[in-house]
Amino acid sequence: EVQLVESGGGLVQAGGSLRLSCAASGFTFDDYAIGWFRQAPGKEREGVSCISSSDGVTYYADSVKGRFTVSSDNAKNTVYLQMNSLKPEDTAVYYCAAQNYVFPTPRSWYVATIYNYWGQGTQVTVSS
Repeated sequence: EVQLVESGGGLVQAGGSLRLSCAASGFTFDDYAIGWFRQAPGKEREGVSCISSSDGVTYYADSVKGRFTVSSDNAKNTVYLQMNSLKPEDTAVYYCAAQNYVFPTPRSWYVATIYNYWGQGTQVTVSS
């Protein structure tokens, strides 16, 4: 059974940091790209970051570049999202997702519909 389980969310003050984890099981981790998405109340789901597990190529949304870092521990089948300098506008439910349909590119990594497996999400709340 394929599972993606996020953890590490919580409440933090603006300027603070959190590290999200996405633990994967049930599929060959190295063959997949893992994406992080977020959805705030009343807003569409948006791509935050992506990492290709096979070669470590990473992508970031402009809104998080320089503040967030995605990394992968293939031995643990786990992807991390280190979030620094958090802002109130980062408040959202964060999801990790996996796909092996297409090699991620700058024009495709943030397209939610190409991801075939999703976690349940973890809430991140940044207070001002």
